[in-house]
Amino acid sequence: MTNDLRSVCIFCAASPGADPAYAEAAAEMGRLIAEAGLRLVYGGGSVGLMGVVARAARAAGGEVIGVIPGFLRYAEIPEDEVTKMHFVDSMHERKQMMFDLSDAFVSLPGGVGTMDETIEIMTWAQLGRHAKPIVLVDTLGYWSAFEAMLKKVVAEGFAKPSLANLYSVVSDPAAAIGILRGEQAPAA
Repeated sequence: MTNDLRSVCIFCAASPGADPAYAEAAAEMGRLIAEAGLRLVYGGGSVGLMGVVARAARAAGGEVIGVIPGFLRYAEIPEDEVTKMHFVDSMHERKQMMFDLSDAFVSLPGGVGTMDETIEIMTWAQLGRHAKPIVLVDTLGYWSAFEAMLKKVVAEGFAKPSLANLYSVVSDPAAAIGILRGEQAPAA
């Protein structure tokens, strides 16, 4: 792990998903982040995979920072067991604060909000706004269609082949930590 890597932002669902494997992977991700001595930054909710990853990190002794828009207070229900909770006014402010507080990004399975966050952080990297690691944890092959779409974007001339250098897709949380630690070479 590089010396300047202190915190990891997790993008994930506010629902548990259809298969228990998603929650198991989220719990493992939270635990591994804490065990690596990293701070977890996430969307602040107590529901779905968001709650699972946050509670697992806290249970493992980790620092957890939540960022939630006030209007989602009753939908995503802020997690009580966080180190610090930031309330913001908009989704844009949420993403900007999560970006500012994080040195790397890991996307677990999720819905269009997770995809939006993932695509936006990739876009910022493509535009040269950051060079922070972006890792997609491909639980049950969840990100395979997304990765195929990105390859189609390149094949059709809408992005350069270097798009593939902006992110890595890994099979499990341990591999994501391996990339963040520099033990495994990033590869799309």
